[in-house]
Amino acid sequence: MSYSFNIRATSKVSAKSAVAAAFDNVVVSQPIHARDKAAALANASAVIDLLADDAPEGHLIAVSCNGYVGWREVLLADGSNPLNAASVSAQASYMPSEG
Repeated sequence: MSYSFNIRATSKVSAKSAVAAAFDNVVVSQPIHARDKAAALANASAVIDLLADDAPEGHLIAVSCNGYVGWREVLLADGSNPLNAASVSAQASYMPSEG
């Protein structure tokens, strides 16, 4: 089961909060992603922290997160299936704000 989302924010702190909120929405619709939430948030946070602290004037932080988990057999309602595949990816950059 996979997920992908993008956020934009005015600061590193707000970018991390927006990523966490977006991932919460992923977990609501795909509960098995509670299993990789900590890894995804840690990865996104680390990538966001790599950016320079001083954003270029007129720029926002853009973050893209995607990943997946895989398992054997029928997905259990509680998402406790043993995982046999996982991927977590995040990209972050400064981009011009629109308008």
